[in-house]
Amino acid sequence: MTDSEIKSNWNTMKTKLHQKFTGLNNNEKMLLKDKKDEVITRLQIKLGISKEDLQKIIAGL
Repeated sequence: MTDSEIKSNWNTMKTKLHQKFTGLNNNEKMLLKDKKDEVITRLQIKLGISKEDLQKIIAGL
């Protein structure tokens, strides 16, 4: 899944991310509403995975 696909389907994906990663704190949940690129970077860091692996997870939601 490309960055543009993530951005175009963001509303659906952020809901699924909330459900899949229940350990997100309130600040990270707030970021899901507005700052897509920052959220992807934070998720990569928090989960310790590459951008490509995160995109695979998101694509599988």
